[in-house]
Amino acid sequence: MASERLSVGDVVHLSTDAAGTGAREFRVVGQYEPVPDPLRLGSLRLEVRMHLPDLVGMTASRSSDPLATESVDAINLGLATQSDADAIARTISARVPGVVVRSTAGDDQQAAPFVVLQRFHLAIAIVTVIASSVFLLALMLMLVDERRSTIGILRLIGFRRRRILQYVLAEGVVIAAAGAAVGIAIAIAFQGAINQFFQWRYDTVLVFVRVTPKIALRSLLMAIPLGVAAAVASSWTLLRREVFTLTRR
Repeated sequence: MASERLSVGDVVHLSTDAAGTGAREFRVVGQYEPVPDPLRLGSLRLEVRMHLPDLVGMTASRSSDPLATESVDAINLGLATQSDADAIARTISARVPGVVVRSTAGDDQQAAPFVVLQRFHLAIAIVTVIASSVFLLALMLMLVDERRSTIGILRLIGFRRRRILQYVLAEGVVIAAAGAAVGIAIAIAFQGAINQFFQWRYDTVLVFVRVTPKIALRSLLMAIPLGVAAAVASSWTLLRREVFTLTRR
């Protein structure tokens, strides 16, 4: 209605012919939001909902089949229990020979693009995690090297390697948890703006970004072990050195 500048009460002409011949007049009585379909993202959806007799009258008037008004090509059934789909399909096929019955749930043709998209996102996530882990390890190595003298002093005053390593582990947990929390907070803060932009750009109500508690928990479970591993890996070689090497004496 927005693209055609229509409003409730306007009269439109609809025809089954692209040239507009044999058009019929209909009055707009309401508006609705189409169910968002990711497969049709970016395409302009010009749809109308009509009363069944009007739709049959338009389509059957141009058909040479005398039974066009009494025939249907497909019937959709909504089941209360999805687990009964196979049994109902076998029953209908046995009672009505020649009718093809299949379930639309888990349709491979519909699911194939989403499977490819999911694998693409998984590949990007793996590359991102590996690259960020390498970058984090490099930062931790620089940080540990700057604290060489501090670790040497701790060793001189009696701190054992195990105790210093415990401090390093605790520091890694705190830094990793804080970094993950900041990242989650930024994602939550910007998800509304991202959704509004892409919904405006593609004229859809699809939700593009959604930070759920499950995603936040998964981020923490991945960030903390990686942060601890980077802290331990960067500090282990330094802790194995002799005290006089650390203090440069």
